[in-house]
Amino acid sequence: MSGTKYVDSEGFLYTAPVREQGNIYKPNNKMMADELSEKAVHDVHTKEIDLVNRDPKHLNDDVVKIDFEDVIAEPEGTHSFDGIWKASFTTFTVTKYWFYRLLSAIFGIPMALIWGIYFAILSFLHIWAVVPCIRSYLIEIQCISRVYSICIHTFCDPLFEAVGKMFSSIRFTVRKEI
Repeated sequence: MSGTKYVDSEGFLYTAPVREQGNIYKPNNKMMADELSEKAVHDVHTKEIDLVNRDPKHLNDDVVKIDFEDVIAEPEGTHSFDGIWKASFTTFTVTKYWFYRLLSAIFGIPMALIWGIYFAILSFLHIWAVVPCIRSYLIEIQCISRVYSICIHTFCDPLFEAVGKMFSSIRFTVRKEI
């Protein structure tokens, strides 16, 4: 990895990381650009996927980090045989691992399709219905809010100022009698 050097606001020199090959859409060398020109047509809606860190935004940190020790635990003084404990651990871990893989193989693509459709509809409604309605409402209500503000300042402000002046002359004294 190499990159251009820049100085931050505190005067430290940093190197901006850049991949030698460029990314999938902006390759650094001409040969790779020619190679990817056909692929770019097919890969427009995809990006590079990190197959190691599959939860980069940590969405499921507190939800699905369930290990054997989080589910099954034996307190002091109540222990099963060591062989049974090891077999239970192995059974739990392997079953959870492979059953998750089986479920994701069966239901992963259909669920991705369903969630993709759902978020597409949600985005469509937000872009084409919700935001325009809110903007329209704000434009229409602007003149009403100005008239309302003028009425409040014209009629209520003098009344509240007069009531405030009337009550400003009232004095309270608190005495503690024993």
